[in-house]
Amino acid sequence: MKQLVLASGNAGKLKELSALLAPLGIEVLPQSAFNVSEAEEPHPSFVENAIAKARHAARATGLPALADDSGLCVEVLGGAPGVLSARFAGEPKSDQRNNTLLLEKLAGQADRRARFYCVLALLRHAEDPQPLIACGEWHGEILDAPRGAAGFGYDPLFFVPELEQTAAEIPAELKNMLSHRGNAFRQLLDRLRAEPT
Repeated sequence: MKQLVLASGNAGKLKELSALLAPLGIEVLPQSAFNVSEAEEPHPSFVENAIAKARHAARATGLPALADDSGLCVEVLGGAPGVLSARFAGEPKSDQRNNTLLLEKLAGQADRRARFYCVLALLRHAEDPQPLIACGEWHGEILDAPRGAAGFGYDPLFFVPELEQTAAEIPAELKNMLSHRGNAFRQLLDRLRAEPT
């Protein structure tokens, strides 16, 4: 596999996944390069949405497709924003409005435990009956105010106690090692290496 299409228009995800796949000589192309529209994400779980997005991109491009469905799950909010993380504050998508709403919902809450969760789904072709699926988690806490300028999404609010930094303050290389996406990706690589050639 020399090329695959990333079933996302998120520039942050494209950058992270391209960096992770570069050592394998796999070129990651955004679905926008093929004018592929964003897939519907009507499902209640990350895994169902990831498969739906990958299948949509593979069908439209004829290439293997990788989809990432990920989000923030906050304990005291029953796992919300969850699969609605990107659109937590409604349309159009806005990291700033999502972060503001999250802080409003957590006002006065002592329990700030949260986790980033990621599902990667890789389909070799559009009708692949056995997609490769990998999941990763990254545990932390939600701060009262954003810190850091790197990252995207909820990164400025996601505090990693053992590092005493937010996900938006951690250098990119370290973030790729520790993050939910990095963890899921290493699992996916293990699965890919075990594939018959």
